[in-house]
Amino acid sequence: MIRVLDLAAFAEMATGLALVVVPSFVGQVLLGEALTGPAIPTARVAGIALIALGVACWRNSGLLGMLIYSAAVTLYLAYFGLTGSAGVLLWPAVAVHAVLSVLLWRSRN
Repeated sequence: MIRVLDLAAFAEMATGLALVVVPSFVGQVLLGEALTGPAIPTARVAGIALIALGVACWRNSGLLGMLIYSAAVTLYLAYFGLTGSAGVLLWPAVAVHAVLSVLLWRSRN
């Protein structure tokens, strides 16, 4: 039997995946307006967070959820910085998440 927590975790992961892949569409169906401009990368980071939350709940591991979140945000923000515009704190945020990812990975062992 599927636990309610598992069902909620999969629903959040699905919503997070949708935010990462088609953020404007999700904004349209949830909020009534398509997301544009800076709302797109913000929605994608929120999507990554929902995926990590879902994994953390499903696997009963906050450490794994934080590792997934931090590593994925590191990669996404670095990609965004290389292909789009960047604010003054983008690269420091990439560095902080990269360090956190390494520390979280090392604490697994």
